[in-house]
Amino acid sequence: MSDKRPKKRTKSPAPDRADAVVNPSLSRVARLGQPTEDELLLHRPRLRKPEPRDPQQAAFTKEEPWRVLRIQSEFVHAINALADVGAAITFFGSARLPESHPMYAAARELARRLAEAGFAIVTGGGPGIMEAANRGAKDADGLSIGCNIELPYEQKLNPYVTVAVNFRYFFVRKTMLVKYSEGFVLFPGGFGTLDEMFEALTLVQTEKLGLFPIVLFGSSYWKGLTDWLRDTVLTAGAIDPDDLNLFFVTDSIDQTFSYLLDAYHEERWTRTRSEI
Repeated sequence: MSDKRPKKRTKSPAPDRADAVVNPSLSRVARLGQPTEDELLLHRPRLRKPEPRDPQQAAFTKEEPWRVLRIQSEFVHAINALADVGAAITFFGSARLPESHPMYAAARELARRLAEAGFAIVTGGGPGIMEAANRGAKDADGLSIGCNIELPYEQKLNPYVTVAVNFRYFFVRKTMLVKYSEGFVLFPGGFGTLDEMFEALTLVQTEKLGLFPIVLFGSSYWKGLTDWLRDTVLTAGAIDPDDLNLFFVTDSIDQTFSYLLDAYHEERWTRTRSEI
């Protein structure tokens, strides 16, 4: 019986040429007797006996350098998925509000009208207000985008998302929610909604982001916060009076729709404050 195993090849160095120039960088591994980068890439440690899975083989994927590459790949994936998005409005709000809640109906109707006007609707892709906004976009046959985040507990993608982008990292997801949006609508919500609100306000206040509309929908819900900003934060000198004009509070779907549409068509919203 013939031995069909591949034979280990002996190395045959290239013949010397009088006019050849040694490349110090590429010749380093040969001079030092080290494996090439291709060898390192293709090499995997062999187990003592065949096993279908070996957690130790994947140990490197838990290390910081690999995590940096994963973050980079998440940005690339998201940008590829959303690169052709035109004008979009991002909706924020509680994942806990049921379909029977008045705010669910308001978010659905506003999203439907915005989608009919040509805007893509972007949400976190989950239930509650996010579902309502995606549902409104789908009612109008619009582009309904869900940027879903990995959480310690299971979060399902709502059934009204037509373009889904999954994220492991909150900061990558937040970047995408801002990057592809022409404005924010914030319905009543919890820590996540507040985080997005103050992130957006900070980006506009520090001129990292052009002056674009930020709407707080539901005046009674936001009253305590806006009163605190005016009576405590402003009084303490921690913000300027003009900073209170960086957001618009309303209970009206018509006002919100007009505000966002007018803002989109006004040149001043696409420029930073220093240029106005």
